[in-house]
Amino acid sequence: MMRQYLEIKQAHADCLLFYRMGDFYEMFFEDALTAAPILGIALTKRGKHDDQDIPMCGVPFHSCEHYLDKLIRYGLKVAICEQLETPEQAKKRGYKAVVNREVVRIITPGTITEDALLESHSTHYLAALVGRKQQFAIAWVDISTGEFWVSPSTPLTLASDLARVAPKELVFPESMLGEQSYRSLLMEWKKTLSPQADSFFEGARADRHLKQCFNVSVLDSIGDLSQEETTACGVLVEYLLLTQKGKLPYLRLPRRQVPNHFMNIDAATRRNLEMTQTLSGEKRGSLLATIDYTQSGSGARLLSTMLAMPLANSIAIGQRLDIVEWFGHHPHEREVLRLHLKHMADIERALARITIDRGGPRDMLAIRQSLATLAEIRQMFDGQDVLRASMPKGLLAMLNNLGGAHGLCDELTSALADDVPMLARDGGFIRQGFHARLDELRDLQLHGAERVQQLRDKYREQTGVMTLKIAHNQVVGYYIEVNAQHRAKMDDAVFIHKQTMHQAMRYTTVELQDLEQAILSSSEESMSIEIACFEQLVTSIKQQAEYLMKVAYSAAQLDVTSALAQLAVEKKWVRPFVDDTLAFHIQGGWHPVVADALKGRGEHFTPNDCEFSLAKQLYIITGPNMAGKSTYMRQNALIAILAQIGSFVPASHAHIGTVDALYSRVGAADDLARGLSTFMVEMVETATILNQATARSLVILDEIGRGTATFDGLSIAWACVEYIHDHVQSRTLFATHYHELTSLAERLKHVSCLTMQIKEWQGKVVFLHHVIAGKADRSYGIYVAQHAGIPKPVIHRAKEILALLEQGQAGSAIDRLTEHLPLFGVSETIQNTQVHSTLPSAELSRVERDVLERLRRVSCDELSPREAWEILAQLHELTHDSGE
Repeated sequence: MMRQYLEIKQAHADCLLFYRMGDFYEMFFEDALTAAPILGIALTKRGKHDDQDIPMCGVPFHSCEHYLDKLIRYGLKVAICEQLETPEQAKKRGYKAVVNREVVRIITPGTITEDALLESHSTHYLAALVGRKQQFAIAWVDISTGEFWVSPSTPLTLASDLARVAPKELVFPESMLGEQSYRSLLMEWKKTLSPQADSFFEGARADRHLKQCFNVSVLDSIGDLSQEETTACGVLVEYLLLTQKGKLPYLRLPRRQVPNHFMNIDAATRRNLEMTQTLSGEKRGSLLATIDYTQSGSGARLLSTMLAMPLANSIAIGQRLDIVEWFGHHPHEREVLRLHLKHMADIERALARITIDRGGPRDMLAIRQSLATLAEIRQMFDGQDVLRASMPKGLLAMLNNLGGAHGLCDELTSALADDVPMLARDGGFIRQGFHARLDELRDLQLHGAERVQQLRDKYREQTGVMTLKIAHNQVVGYYIEVNAQHRAKMDDAVFIHKQTMHQAMRYTTVELQDLEQAILSSSEESMSIEIACFEQLVTSIKQQAEYLMKVAYSAAQLDVTSALAQLAVEKKWVRPFVDDTLAFHIQGGWHPVVADALKGRGEHFTPNDCEFSLAKQLYIITGPNMAGKSTYMRQNALIAILAQIGSFVPASHAHIGTVDALYSRVGAADDLARGLSTFMVEMVETATILNQATARSLVILDEIGRGTATFDGLSIAWACVEYIHDHVQSRTLFATHYHELTSLAERLKHVSCLTMQIKEWQGKVVFLHHVIAGKADRSYGIYVAQHAGIPKPVIHRAKEILALLEQGQAGSAIDRLTEHLPLFGVSETIQNTQVHSTLPSAELSRVERDVLERLRRVSCDELSPREAWEILAQLHELTHDSGE
């Protein structure tokens, strides 16, 4: 057995081997040492190899999905090795024969189809990267839905293209790891990497697999694809053949994504804007979580895809908005549609499992129920000519795609029971009345005992022996038994002698033998019939696969557009006007995620305007920390994204000229994996923006240059503003604490200044979160630090230093500061931060020292009049009681 294991393991060295032994999947040697701590299971041993104990661990096969999920999330591949025969069958080949086993499937992070391992609302892409030098291609497929895409790429856009796809597994030539320019990029996707030999990426080899997959003789029939693109697609097909052991799932023809048809959003921007998850990795609190009102898994996945690649074509955007607006104006139809969609099963994933022979009766039931639901939706709109006349063409097309599967739906309805098991091998899923012979067998299983009793009564009447009985045991099966004294009454022509007992005789009959055989074989025969029916249904579904995918996609489109309408109605969002100008006029806009969070706390979000024009292409935004600069910039970026996915937007009015690319340089974090400091990360992201942004781009920059020395940072920020103004000319929001930059508005004609409105009241700063034209004179950093809980001595000392620095030139001020070092030493001047006594502490009385100590702990800026009076009264009482 161990020899068999080692041979199979050698053929799958890059995988953990799940080796089936009875009711368990066992792992041995290094696999056991790797898996046991990840899975939290006991590590044991079994036998010896080369005089060494063999480490072993295992998991139950019936609950293996839970363990597979852990291993896949860890970035590992698992080869499933099944028994192809029973131990009894193996023994027929020889007493010491080993049960035949074979790897039936390799599970990798990008080739999962089980519902338990998939997130219903998320896409699950396997991607292939092909190319060198200046021309690349990325192909990606979700085998759980059949979705298949391909796109050209370049060295400049490769990072953002991968970020758009966000693959769970990336297949690429292993030689790329040896090239530094690619290695750093690939390491960003470390847990998804699946390097393959360079020969795997040969064009002719890939083309051959692609032709075989889609049964075409020339690739022109697939589409106008470059050699890199066809190679990437062919690589995916071969990789699927390898991992699925020759069983390809249903795949749509690859659809080509042209990059300039979509808004380009790089990885840093997607992360900074928290489009699909927050910076802490949570889905809750992201833009996607906020706008996801979909009712089905396929609808949620389509919305996620749309958010990943907003359109850059104003006509296509307008067509989406037309459908959303129609649903917004027809609340009854929207509500009824959404109610139906809520009961939709996931056709795409059920079909994918069936096409690779991994599906079960519940997948069929899901398809049946979904087809019936979609037929009801279409029927709801059929015959309503006036209503249909008001519909946009795109909506009519979606509804028209829902019909035409009545034959398959009827077949599944007549064949499947209402309650079915997950696996076909469990039986009981074929409806009563569908198959006559199956009904007979089920009746026999259900009423077999009654049939035996009927036969007993018949023989009693025939023989006149009222004590005749029919019994059963495991040795002789069914038998007729009478008392020995009734032997003469048993007609030898009918009753066949079987056994002679001490006081009884046992017989059988041909009729009883036939009944016994029927009862014993009924279970096996009925299962055989059900499996045959199941396979016929699988064939019928596979024949309709292309249509089912079309239906599922139309249903997802209906779900997304009606969900976006529901979102707009509930949140009072408006339809944006999107055209091909460079306009960007937002009135009363708000941040969709932050506004929801504030509403949950009973607070109100302050809306703000944003208006770009030829005269105002770049805004320098100054203002205090915590006043809302970053939120303001992010909200306008999110409004642009929402508009270009075809959604209404959080504003009172919005006119947006299509944005070809969105760039952000917000926040600060180092990248230790690539050996990059915080400042270096900032500069790399800034360089990407300056090199790739165009006049049609939207750029948000937050505090460029803050990660280095003040004058260095100011100089870099200053030069960036000039470069964007003179060369890039993109619509830009530039937030900074370098107030010196505001002087650029007087020198550069397309630069204007914005600031965050505040109000000082009773020594406190009130943030109004309102954006107005103008410049800030202070950043109020010390005020924010105080509210963050910085110790009071630090705050007081910071105020002293700030006042000293503001008195004159920075250089002389710093010189004066050094005279007071150490800042937090034993100097009486520093210890007594606000109260400086001219008397040595030894000359003060105890009461005087107590009074001074209390005064030192008082922050006058934080006292209300009432609190000041109470402190004064306490001090007066202290001195009065002492008599001093």
